Amino acid sequence: MSCRRRRERGAAAVEFALIAPLFIALLFGIISYGYMLSFRQGISQAAAEGARVYAVSPQGTDFKTNAISAINRSLSSYNVTCTAAGSLTRNGTVVGACTVPTTASTCTGSTSTTARCAKVEIRYNYRDHPLITSFPGLGFTLPETLRYDTTVQVN
Repeated sequence: MSCRRRRERGAAAVEFALIAPLFIALLFGIISYGYMLSFRQGISQAAAEGARVYAVSPQGTDFKTNAISAINRSLSSYNVTCTAAGSLTRNGTVVGACTVPTTASTCTGSTSTTARCAKVEIRYNYRDHPLITSFPGLGFTLPETLRYDTTVQVN
């Protein structure tokens, strides 16, 4: 019995050494993809909040400044900022673009000639600027760009 146990002494260590990298890669993949999905939802919410400013603010309001403020509030937990120049930045680095109109324009595809719409668009180059470091070799599974736009009709 002791002879058999001596022969199997290193078997568990070898099995662990073979399986551990797969489990670690799977764990980091789940974390990376889950955080990206959370950020994707944040971008969607930011675009909706930016467009909502146009729908609920009274005439004579500085729509663009207020929309950018709403976008920045939505993205603040990710350290991402929309600038007045239309750049999306993270820690001082340009990582995408945010398109925020100064006023509403004629709605495309609408039968009404008097309908006015505002479209807010946010684009983040995720593959070039991931929010968290990806496990080596898993970066190709993440999307290249996260892009959302929201259009609202302004009355």
